[in-house]
Amino acid sequence: MEIGFKFEKLIIWQKAMDFGEDIDALAKIFPANELYNLSSQIKRAADSIALNISEGAIGQTNPEFKKFMGYSIRSLAEVVTCLHKASNRKYISEIEFNEQYENAFNLMNMMVAFKKKIQ
Repeated sequence: MEIGFKFEKLIIWQKAMDFGEDIDALAKIFPANELYNLSSQIKRAADSIALNISEGAIGQTNPEFKKFMGYSIRSLAEVVTCLHKASNRKYISEIEFNEQYENAFNLMNMMVAFKKKIQ
């Protein structure tokens, strides 16, 4: 008998988990004065992506799952805005910004497509 939660099999959840770890590592290079501001905000938003996917997957109805997927998508948009803030403030390089922006864009496309498939 295989033990596990159904959300653990979802590629979008796995990708969201990886993305959250990447963002956590990136936020560690932000200056100390951002510890309780932008660093905290981007990390919480990135973690919220996978958290909402898992919470929605546990739900008993597809409309509920769609609602939580919407929350995940909004959290991802928040991360993208934080990436722009970090780039504008010169906390991250253009290469770091582009890498995480592309990861976010790809994840967003996957999440939107997945949300549309939920009946």
